[in-house]
Amino acid sequence: MADLNIVVAGASGRMGRTLVREIAQAPGLILSGALEAEGHPDLGRDAGQLAGLAPNGVKLTADPLPLIAEAQAVLDFTRPMVSLMLADLAAQARIVHVIGTTGFANGDEARIAAAARHAVIVKSGNMSLGVNLLAALVERAAKALPDYDIEILEMHHKMKVDAPSGTALLLGAAAARGRDVSLQKNSVRGRDGDTGPRNDGAIGFASLRGGTVVGEHQVFLAGPGEHIVLSHSAEDRSIFARGALAAVRWGHGQKPGLYGMTDVLGL
Repeated sequence: MADLNIVVAGASGRMGRTLVREIAQAPGLILSGALEAEGHPDLGRDAGQLAGLAPNGVKLTADPLPLIAEAQAVLDFTRPMVSLMLADLAAQARIVHVIGTTGFANGDEARIAAAARHAVIVKSGNMSLGVNLLAALVERAAKALPDYDIEILEMHHKMKVDAPSGTALLLGAAAARGRDVSLQKNSVRGRDGDTGPRNDGAIGFASLRGGTVVGEHQVFLAGPGEHIVLSHSAEDRSIFARGALAAVRWGHGQKPGLYGMTDVLGL
């Protein structure tokens, strides 16, 4: 099988640099392009050097068109506006688009689904094996304990701009599936002041931000006289990068469509 050319969007960011390092160690994958926003101070710099590696000759550029034309996949942990643009381009090029971006608005999902008619799009609020296994456990627990209250607590580094995290929402969606209810209709966020007693069936979210925390998630199922805590701790961003590369390998050769990490991992 021929090597796969990969474009990394947001290549100078924390996840972008991690992806560049992981691609350098992955057999059969080649970093063919590195993208950054127009006007970014790192434009023109070598992606390998930015990632702490030897120079690899791939310079950061703000023009995605020539890169995507020569690639088999684009890895994207950026911002919703950028991801939507890349989804459109991936559809035109009919390549794999792995989306780890979070913070999408409801209307954005329809545009991504439209792009997935022509591209293989793997989208997940979290790319790690452990988190996706946790989501499967949360779904089963929510179904098995229908009267227990569900609360989701997440903490991330102080630079994260969206809340709740994409992973927290992924876990909330799993709990809602287990209960066969709508997460949108049952989600409760940011309690403050005299909120009154907790509504039955609510799925609560709490978000903490500080320091350099990569990612902490806890799902509480609280019943009479007891509670269960299902949790996951991310110790290094490489777990998300390795999951994204697994998604690229899985997605290459698949039919166009919108997929998740549960498809990649067979969960």
